[in-house]
Amino acid sequence: MNTLPQNNQSQKLSEMYPGIYQSDTSDPHGLRTAPLNTLLGFEMETYQIPLESLLPSKKLPDGLMSTRKYKQVVSSINEIGLIEPLSVLQTDKQKKEYLLLDGHLRVLAIKELGLNEAPCLFARDDETYTYNHRINRLSTVQEHYMLRRAIDRGVSKERLARAFNVNLSSINRRVNLLQGICPDVINLLQDHQFTPDVTRILRCMKAARQVEAVELMLASSSITVAHAEALLKATPPEQRADLKPEDKERKTAPIEQLVKLEKEMNQVQDQYKEAESNYGSDLLNLMVAKGYLTKLLENEAVKAFVDKHEPEILSHFELVVNTVSMEEALNENPDEPTQSE
Repeated sequence: MNTLPQNNQSQKLSEMYPGIYQSDTSDPHGLRTAPLNTLLGFEMETYQIPLESLLPSKKLPDGLMSTRKYKQVVSSINEIGLIEPLSVLQTDKQKKEYLLLDGHLRVLAIKELGLNEAPCLFARDDETYTYNHRINRLSTVQEHYMLRRAIDRGVSKERLARAFNVNLSSINRRVNLLQGICPDVINLLQDHQFTPDVTRILRCMKAARQVEAVELMLASSSITVAHAEALLKATPPEQRADLKPEDKERKTAPIEQLVKLEKEMNQVQDQYKEAESNYGSDLLNLMVAKGYLTKLLENEAVKAFVDKHEPEILSHFELVVNTVSMEEALNENPDEPTQSE
């Protein structure tokens, strides 16, 4: 809450919003006014209303006070005060009761901090939707810029950590969010929400690969750490920025081996297809040749002549004659010594 005197505050507001803000001592609600911090679509004045006069418009779920969001709200109000006033509606002008349209979580936090009243804005219409649903949340990049501006203006990281109810390392990650990220990627992520660990992984890639990875994540509407890590693992070594030259060599060797193995497998597959297509005709030729050579070698004169002049050919003839199947013919090597020799 601003501690400036009311007359000085009114003068400053009149200078900030000429023609809009008017200091009027008359009060139709009969309540003490609070300084106007934000211009919203309600009455121009904010009013300090006792918390006991607020009537909730909805029931809060059980266990809400143990959630991280609630604890962050308490820490923020405790550190820098209530930024956004509560939204209320006075349904009966004769009663000092006010229907709370928005701010139920903040009311719980204010009560926990020991306060008895809160600044409120009066709605002109009875709107039943939650006003928070009409708010455009800060993107992660915009949040980064906001934190950087706060630090540049002298706000310490420790105080920011207390206000957000996070540890100092979390603030550091958000402050250094865009370090090592190329401008094209920043433009792509400008309006999206994601965890700071996503850019930590993107830093391991070179600029062109960063753009490619982010475009893939946006196309699948999944800007997550798991998706970024998967894309990093699929990144070639020459497109990575986190590998040393010796690491790139170690990473390259397995890839080259895989490529070589793939080529060899393709060659084997081609040979297999060729053998499969010729298997029938080759088997028929083998049976015909076996029958002919069997009769030929039964002639001792022919066998002795071939053995004398072409002993190598005779060994091949005998191999064909003794072959039982096609597999045996392919696996048998006539040059390999046998136990009979």
